[in-house]
Amino acid sequence: MRKNFGAKEYLYPMPVFIIATYDENGNPDAMNAAWGSIGDTAQFFACLSPEHKTVKNILLKKAFTVSMGTADYVTECDYVGIVSGNKVGDKLKRAGFHTVKSEFVDAPVIEELPMTLECKLISYDEKSCHLFGEIVNVSADERILSANGKIDVEKLSPISFDPVNKTYRKLGEIAGAAFKDGAKIK
Repeated sequence: MRKNFGAKEYLYPMPVFIIATYDENGNPDAMNAAWGSIGDTAQFFACLSPEHKTVKNILLKKAFTVSMGTADYVTECDYVGIVSGNKVGDKLKRAGFHTVKSEFVDAPVIEELPMTLECKLISYDEKSCHLFGEIVNVSADERILSANGKIDVEKLSPISFDPVNKTYRKLGEIAGAAFKDGAKIK
């Protein structure tokens, strides 16, 4: 037997994205967003309301970065999601985050969050809140790389938003081998 919940935003996992921008004065800003994904091999997609200061900054600078929220910084990641940049101009500083300018786009990279997508704005539709960005680079701090130089998800320790229980969940355990395990059924 199944229980019906109606139309809800229930999906697992919902990555915690920290989207960072610069404002008109070069001040860094960031927000927490869970409604996003990769579309195509080099596109990031998110549904972001036009009221967010971060969205206004993206439209101004035509660039943004997307960092994965991590278990080590769950409190700070939550903070930038519950405090508006329209009201608190130095929320990244208050969260204890430090930034450096991306080498590839006019947007900040948050030093504490070790994996970042660096994106150029492709399009934004205010009506649907759909934002599309071209991923021009993915950067990762060496501390989360494996011995073979790839991103190690256990070292990254990304978090996911649980929309049903309003919690963050830590990801990382391997459940199977992609593009391999299904071949056993053939």
